[in-house]
Amino acid sequence: MGLRLVDKGHHSQRMAIFGAVFIITTLLILYSSNTGNDLYDSFKVGVYHEAIKTTNLKKWAGKEGYIPVFSNKSMALHCRQCALVMSSSHVLSSHAGEEIDHSECVIRMNDAPTTGFEADVGNRTSLRVVAHSSVFRVIRKPQEFLNRSENLSIIFWGPPTKIGRDAKGTLYRLIQRVSMTYSNLSIFTISPSKMRKFDALFQKETGRDRQKSQSWLSTGWFTMVISIEICDNIKVYGMVPPNYCGKHPQPKRMPYHYYKPRGPDECVTYLQNEKGRRGNHHRFITEKQVFARWAKLYNITFTHPAW
Repeated sequence: MGLRLVDKGHHSQRMAIFGAVFIITTLLILYSSNTGNDLYDSFKVGVYHEAIKTTNLKKWAGKEGYIPVFSNKSMALHCRQCALVMSSSHVLSSHAGEEIDHSECVIRMNDAPTTGFEADVGNRTSLRVVAHSSVFRVIRKPQEFLNRSENLSIIFWGPPTKIGRDAKGTLYRLIQRVSMTYSNLSIFTISPSKMRKFDALFQKETGRDRQKSQSWLSTGWFTMVISIEICDNIKVYGMVPPNYCGKHPQPKRMPYHYYKPRGPDECVTYLQNEKGRRGNHHRFITEKQVFARWAKLYNITFTHPAW
């Protein structure tokens, strides 16, 4: 009887030890799994923990990468103070139009209009940076985008196969025709070599190879770099900070473009693109993290919202 009690005691002790080991192992697995998921989610939304060496864009720059489409004009624009107006609906109700128009240079993107929105975004434009995908929309409205400002510069960016001088498509011929027709314009395309430099800059600043990570650079990326090249001080209107769309509860719905009130929601667009792994996507949040670092180096401030 005594022996049986001892055996039962040993058996109970072994079961208790086994149970404790099982619980600890399960907790470790769950912790590792959650930690892995957290790291994966952080990677998906562009959070980088490793130290990334920032490029000196004032030395990296060089305006020789901008090719005049017609005539021998050079990209000589230089401004002490620039207003960089984003296309986000955050500029609405800002009443920043007068302040923007008083800036030495005003920089806009793609087909973001001023007509009807002057109180919030101003009326003047010194430089417009246009993606190859927006060429038709800009050319289709000459009174809005081509005739509106004196001494307007436009920089078209895109793959050389789309807008390069040797491209077989119609885009370059359209751009060339516009450049010949409107004498008030100084029109440039970005050279193939400089396009490759923009890709290399993205990899150096984010740790990601653009093509392997299936990323498309946004017009905002090109415009920010170009602004740093030509401006001593930059005030950005309407760009949200990198962590804005990850807040809880989620921010209220804001249209992606201020001139398309029924367009997609800004944060939904940012998060879907940042997390997308099939097909090519803009990495808006990752780019904004880079902009936050650049802001400390190149006299960049943000307003509407301020950050």
